[in-house]
Amino acid sequence: MEHKTHSKPSEKKHVHKHEEALRLLKTARGHLDAIIRMIEEERYCVDISTQLLAVISILKKANTSVINKHIETCVREAVETGNVEEKLLELKKIMKYMEKTNM
Repeated sequence: MEHKTHSKPSEKKHVHKHEEALRLLKTARGHLDAIIRMIEEERYCVDISTQLLAVISILKKANTSVINKHIETCVREAVETGNVEEKLLELKKIMKYMEKTNM
């Protein structure tokens, strides 16, 4: 019989490369839940819009964090190994997409 080990709440979790982005996304999720409640409660439109804009801002920050980590880790590794071209193409592609989405 196989036993699964469960970590205790007091144990530290593995630090993830995208820890900041993860924190921001969880914050955005909480805000979205609150916005859904605001809509269900038929709150004032401008208040709902203000909260939506706050979530958009958080999502932009999360994206910036992910891209910065990509540069710090994957791009740095590509430079060290001499395999830069692929990473440059990836960055150009994401920049085009960011331009289209007004990020």
